[in-house]
Amino acid sequence: MEQFVMNTKVYMGTSCLEKIKELPVEKAYIICDPFMAQSGKVNLITDLLIEKGSSFEVFSEVVPDPTITVVSKAIGGMNDFGPDTVIALGGGSAIDTAKAASHIYTQMGNDKLNLIAVPTTSGTGSEVTNFSVISDPEAQAKYPLRSDSMVPDAAFLDPRFTESVPPHITADTGMDVLTHALEAYVSTNAGDFTDACAEKAVRLVWSHLARTVEEGSDMEARTHMHNASCLAGVAFNGASLGLCHSMAHALGARFHIPHGRSNAMLLPYVISYNAGLEDAGDFAACSRYVAIANMLGIAAGTEKATVHGLVRHIKNLMNKIKIPQQITELNVDKDEFEQAVREMAEKALQDNCTLTNPRVPAVEEIETIYRKLCKGGY
Repeated sequence: MEQFVMNTKVYMGTSCLEKIKELPVEKAYIICDPFMAQSGKVNLITDLLIEKGSSFEVFSEVVPDPTITVVSKAIGGMNDFGPDTVIALGGGSAIDTAKAASHIYTQMGNDKLNLIAVPTTSGTGSEVTNFSVISDPEAQAKYPLRSDSMVPDAAFLDPRFTESVPPHITADTGMDVLTHALEAYVSTNAGDFTDACAEKAVRLVWSHLARTVEEGSDMEARTHMHNASCLAGVAFNGASLGLCHSMAHALGARFHIPHGRSNAMLLPYVISYNAGLEDAGDFAACSRYVAIANMLGIAAGTEKATVHGLVRHIKNLMNKIKIPQQITELNVDKDEFEQAVREMAEKALQDNCTLTNPRVPAVEEIETIYRKLCKGGY
């Protein structure tokens, strides 16, 4: 039996936040990063809560790659305030913090909270998924959590929040969207419903990411990228992800590289591995990548040649939006990277995302992919 569950109500557009006034929110605990509080962006939400007559408290200590410590602080604040609703305002880090904190708060015996997500970047799709990734800096590890209780009840896709996102972050998060969609599409758990969301997300990224990076005030492109992020989230919430994300989790935890950028740098090599481009014989994922390539107007004489073409187009997009090609471009020492390869590969192999990768990797194969980040090119 297959199933496709969509529990989140999604509201879109520049006036969508008005809907908050109609929701059953009496005591809201808002979780965001310091910039959202200092810039006054959080006021777009608190002003509506004041109009509604709701009380609220703002927790603005979210950090990139949310840590166990920050999640614990948020839970402490929730225990003191006693909210009925948690509103996550921010990128993946803020939403993941809110999801993990809400889940643990409920597990501690408190009433279940309403969870609302307001993404401010077009990247993670976390506003519609049951995933949360929490970091442990001491162990240099990232832990993907998964529970249906972490799926937000409502998501508000207001592109106004993304207008001030800098080009390099727009590029990183946009490549995260593309990776989500492609990994969901070739996942062993993919189905017709997740495919539909993944395909549309890929089309939107292909048409609008470069525009969004080059002209951040292009609200039409911003809107389409915000929708693409959510659609890709729906796709991988149902189908899960694959080896690229597993490797990105380990790479990001070890060298503190932004998650979307880690995914982008690994994606061409993981596609090549999954499709068996450097191996003899046929690989199941190859025809799936061909279907995506053909959808984008990319075709060649053979299936593997077509996937080579898809990879080249992805690399061209990365060049256009200035995504680095080699690990050394990120001020990572080559010798230090080489010494970390084995440990990162072992962590990637154990990552839950690897379970639905279309090709079952050995730890040595993962090491080989990592080492390609030192060589550059394709």
